[in-house]
Amino acid sequence: MRFLHDTLPQRVRFATGDAAGQLSAEISEAGFERPMVIAADNEKELAVRVTEGLPVAVWHDEVIMHVPADVAARARSVARAHHADVLISIGGGSTTGLAKAIALATGVPIIAVPTTYAGSEATDVWGLTENSAKSTGTDRRVLPRTVVYDAALTLTLPVGMSVASGLNALAHCIDAMWAPRADPINATLAGEGARALNSGLPRIVADPTDLGGREQALQGAYLSAVAFASAGSGLHHKICHVLGGMFDLPHAQTHAVVLPHVLAFNAPAAPEAARRIAAAFDAPSAAAGLASLYTALEAPTALRDHGMPESGIEPAAAAVLAAAPSGNPRQLTSANLNALLRAAWEGEPPR
Repeated sequence: MRFLHDTLPQRVRFATGDAAGQLSAEISEAGFERPMVIAADNEKELAVRVTEGLPVAVWHDEVIMHVPADVAARARSVARAHHADVLISIGGGSTTGLAKAIALATGVPIIAVPTTYAGSEATDVWGLTENSAKSTGTDRRVLPRTVVYDAALTLTLPVGMSVASGLNALAHCIDAMWAPRADPINATLAGEGARALNSGLPRIVADPTDLGGREQALQGAYLSAVAFASAGSGLHHKICHVLGGMFDLPHAQTHAVVLPHVLAFNAPAAPEAARRIAAAFDAPSAAAGLASLYTALEAPTALRDHGMPESGIEPAAAAVLAAAPSGNPRQLTSANLNALLRAAWEGEPPR
């Protein structure tokens, strides 16, 4: 056994029902005096509650999916103009992504308060979109110094979005099994993350007010993101980054649709990863376990339902082939990527 594993330095405060208290304590302990609060307009009421009593220097609500470069530039200008000494992101992956874009250029630290299961809060991965292309990279400056998890903040997340967001987290688990820096530590974290999501997400569908289920989903989202941050982006994430940048598709739903197809594609060539995934689902095979979960969740299945044009299949396959990481368990070709994307576009059963 021989591998190199990086563990990212980060504090996690997990306290259901006490996000405001945990955030206040973190700000006080660190001595921050000019927080910039980043929250989309539809999260403003929640953000006001969570930040009550804090010396907020400026509020910023221009949050757009996939973090367009011009949106990031305006947010950086706001941070500089108000001399922000900490960024408080309250929301999902797009909100955290915008905070990361600011931190990447300014070095201002981030405290993340997630309201979805995106997992971006636990990674040092940033992404920016410009001219229909999404660029991503890693930088320690964008890793939030602290994450405040409060399952009560996810209660207003609709069931459909909870499902898509949770499956986005599950994609981190599965991709971490065969990503460029996959190792036994990542695989263990990813396996436990998948186990928690497989348990928590059906509970949320059965009862959206089930805080225990939402706590399990948050736990799974965190474990999956930590595994992904260390293992790197595998085939699944390269596909979704290409699709999101080219067609401005909804992030979570795109991940949810693509995941079963990548699993079916790679699993036969990665038997140990497939065994771990099957064990996490307590299923006879990885594909059977994922299919059972998707049926229980009534998960999204077709890219065409989310705005991808049929004419985009071939150019997307070419872009994925150019961006795909080396070392994928199965050899990639233009033909098999076209077949994978067409099946995902049409909503066919994974092959």
